[in-house]
Amino acid sequence: MKQPVSAVIITLNAAKQLEACLQSLSFCDEIVVVDSGSTDETIALADRYQAKVVEQAWLGFGKQKQFAVKQAKHDWVLCIDSDERVSTELRNSIENVLQQPQAQIYRMPRSNKFMGRFLKYGEGYPDWSTRLFNRQSAQWSDDPVHEKVLCQSAVASLDGDLLHESGEDISLYLQKQNRYTSIQAQQLFENGKQAGIVQLLLSPLFRFLRFYLFKRGFMDGLPGLVHILIGCFNSFCKYAKLMELNRTGKQ
Repeated sequence: MKQPVSAVIITLNAAKQLEACLQSLSFCDEIVVVDSGSTDETIALADRYQAKVVEQAWLGFGKQKQFAVKQAKHDWVLCIDSDERVSTELRNSIENVLQQPQAQIYRMPRSNKFMGRFLKYGEGYPDWSTRLFNRQSAQWSDDPVHEKVLCQSAVASLDGDLLHESGEDISLYLQKQNRYTSIQAQQLFENGKQAGIVQLLLSPLFRFLRFYLFKRGFMDGLPGLVHILIGCFNSFCKYAKLMELNRTGKQ
């Protein structure tokens, strides 16, 4: 018999993207939405799709997702963001492995839409994302950003893409990256890390060489170029902010 699975989503004012996400999860036995104070139609949409809705003030990405996992009825959980959707191929792959799971945790390729194009090379793809697991064997880390699934067992791979379509323009994308690099710098500072001129200059360069040349980001045309250049700037900003924290000692 197929193992039952709960889809788990964390939300905040996600009405613009949520419906497509919920539609793609129709094969799941339960949908759980953990909301952190939406003022748009997010809750109404979740109710329309008969999702279980739980209110929880924001804890940071890792803790919020782990809280959401604990609200699920079933041990097998599929963790998905509100601006993502499960492709038909990925749905078939998930249903097949749940017939007789050979692993306790699975990752899937994620295709990110940027400047109107789903990226298929470079830093934007395959963007392996661990999202399907048995919660008795794995859990989300406590990281406030760039959270990850922690487990002791081997991770298996699924076929089919998880489609990420945030709908953000470059301005909003940059605002989000600014927040992320600030959180990353703060984490490094709290862990006693230092940064110097070498990291400041070489980290963006190595990132460009790795993803744009060796992983063929140039195959994605202009969106691929813009995507990696922003990624390189993120590396620069993270270490610049860390250097500032180390100089001033301020949180």
